Amino acid sequence: MLTTLLRTVRATRYVTPLREGGSLPAIVEADDDGLYVVKFRGAAQGPKALVAELVAGEIGRTLGLPVPEIVFIEVDPALANAEPHMEIQELMRASGGLNVALDFLPGALPFDARLAGLGRLPEVTGALASEIVWFDAFVTNVDRTPRNPNMLLWHKRLWLIDHGASLYFHHTWNDYLARAQSGFAQVKDHVLLPFADDLAGADARLSARLTEETLAAVVAAIPDGWLDVTPPFASREEQRAAYLAYFAERLRAPHRFVEEALDARAQRH
Repeated sequence: MLTTLLRTVRATRYVTPLREGGSLPAIVEADDDGLYVVKFRGAAQGPKALVAELVAGEIGRTLGLPVPEIVFIEVDPALANAEPHMEIQELMRASGGLNVALDFLPGALPFDARLAGLGRLPEVTGALASEIVWFDAFVTNVDRTPRNPNMLLWHKRLWLIDHGASLYFHHTWNDYLARAQSGFAQVKDHVLLPFADDLAGADARLSARLTEETLAAVVAAIPDGWLDVTPPFASREEQRAAYLAYFAERLRAPHRFVEEALDARAQRH
C-alpha cells in the first residue's frame, strides 16, 4: 500500500558501505542519478527498523524538522553479483524489492554539541532544540545521545538522520495503548536537552501540526511487505490502525513525555 507522498527510485549501483551503522547501511546510486543512504530490509534488524525509519522520519518532516528526503528504493538482487564482499552480497540478495533510503548529504560533518555550547552553531536555537527533543520523545528515539547524536551539519544547517531505533513499542504490541501514555526516560540523555529551553512552546506548536489526517498519510505509506501480521492482528489494516491509535493516545493530554523532559532538564540545572 503506497502513497504519492514518497518517491520511488531504483538502485543502479552499490557505491560504498557505511560502517558506522550496525545494520550495514550503504551509499547507493539510483536511476535518478542521485545518491542515497539505504537501510536494507535484509539487515539483522529486519523490516521493523525500516518502518521506524519511514514513520518517524516522515513525522519529523511533517513537523517541519530538518530530516533529509526519504524515498523508497527498489533493489534488484542481481546487483549483488558485482560485489566482491560476501557479506554485502548476502545483504543485497536478502533485500530484493522495496527498501528505504535518505538523501545523501555529501561532505556533511557530525554534530558536535561542544560547538553548540560555544554558540558557534547559530541555528541550534532553544526553539529548534526543544522541537527536536519533543519529536524524539514523541517517537521514542533512543539514538540522539552525546555518544551517538545522529545529527549532521551540512551547508550550515542541522540535519536529523537514523530513526530506525524509534517506535520501540512495535517490537511487542502488548499493552501498546497503555505505553503510549507513558513518558520517555531516555530523554535525560538527549544531546540537545541542555539547549531545549522552550519545551512547553514546542509542545503547543508541534502537537497542533500532527493531525489525524497527516498521521494517517504517514502510516498509509508503510509497504504491505514490511508489516508482520501476527497476533494480536488479523490483517495489515488492523496493524496500521494500531499505529494510528498509538499516536492518537500519545497525543492525548497530559503529555507525560513532555513532563519527563521538563523534569530531566530541571535536574540538570
